Amino acid sequence: MGWEGRFLLFLQDNVRSPVLDKIMQFITSLGDAGLIAIAACIVLLCIRSYRQAGFTASLSLILDFVAVNLVLKNLFARVRPYEVFAGLELITRRPSDFSFPSGHAGACFAIASAMFLCLPKKAGIPALAAAALISFSRLYVGVHYPTDVLGGMLVGCVTGWAAWMLVNRKQKKE
Repeated sequence: MGWEGRFLLFLQDNVRSPVLDKIMQFITSLGDAGLIAIAACIVLLCIRSYRQAGFTASLSLILDFVAVNLVLKNLFARVRPYEVFAGLELITRRPSDFSFPSGHAGACFAIASAMFLCLPKKAGIPALAAAALISFSRLYVGVHYPTDVLGGMLVGCVTGWAAWMLVNRKQKKE
């Protein structure tokens, strides 16, 4: 068992508790089906002064979805850790797709990085913190390896930056 398995079992054996389990199950559910990411895009698009940030975040989310869910998960086809490590208990519903990279981490960091780049830091920094918490919850509940989450974070940040660059380039031309 490598460091990732040891880390996940450490979380299970030393950090999990009945109260924290409920909290982390709720936090991880916020990322299900991109729920919080899509909601953030809608809110930003509905506020006139944040519309460009909403467009950037939406583009980032679309780019992230294509990269993570349509390309990378199928390319790597990594089995979930609870299927590999004996004794690792899953405490959320069983995902139906592959493990690498984390879709929750990717979507949350796609939106958070776009918000960080487009909005005042008082909005961008909490968005990044929320994305980090949702990403950590994926480890806590046992559905991802640490490198899955890091990969999702990286893809999300890259798509956030790419969307920001594309929107800024279009805005400069206009």
